[in-house]
Amino acid sequence: MLRTILMIGLFAIGGLFLLKLFFGVFGVFFVLLVGLLALAVKIAIFGAIIYLVLRVVSPDTARRLRERWSGAGSV
Repeated sequence: MLRTILMIGLFAIGGLFLLKLFFGVFGVFFVLLVGLLALAVKIAIFGAIIYLVLRVVSPDTARRLRERWSGAGSV
């Protein structure tokens, strides 16, 4: 009975150690991935706002930029 209780405690401590190790190592990569994703979303939103303003102010320049980055479309 005492041996069973000690083994359960040992497995619980081992599991906590492994969880701490797993999230300690992969947690850094997860935080880095989320940070880069947030930065990419901010850059995309900023670029879309600039393109929208450019399209309203100068449609010809916006058309030339669209053709340059996405290729010539059908006219």
